[in-house]
Amino acid sequence: MAIRHMGERIRGLRMALGMTQGDLAEKMNVTDKAVSKWERGLSRPDIDSLPKLAETLGTTVQELCGESAQKQNSRAEEILGIALLGIGMSSLALHLLQARKSGQK
Repeated sequence: MAIRHMGERIRGLRMALGMTQGDLAEKMNVTDKAVSKWERGLSRPDIDSLPKLAETLGTTVQELCGESAQKQNSRAEEILGIALLGIGMSSLALHLLQARKSGQK
């Protein structure tokens, strides 16, 4: 993720909420200069503060960091597909073992 894009998201969300940099800084317990640096892409918020920042701005950490809801859903669908494939393969292996055992009797 490009640092500048996160700053642009922070700025856009802050402005949409009608907050000044000072307002956001106060809520985040940082200086308004820190918020300005975030928004200009000169630095990033501390990783430990991202949940609070996202909550303050009315978004998720994933969206704040640039992961769209569509991308999150796509990843979830991919994981689900892999899990279902694993379950199917396990079921097939169990069926083959049972068939082999019954053929040995």
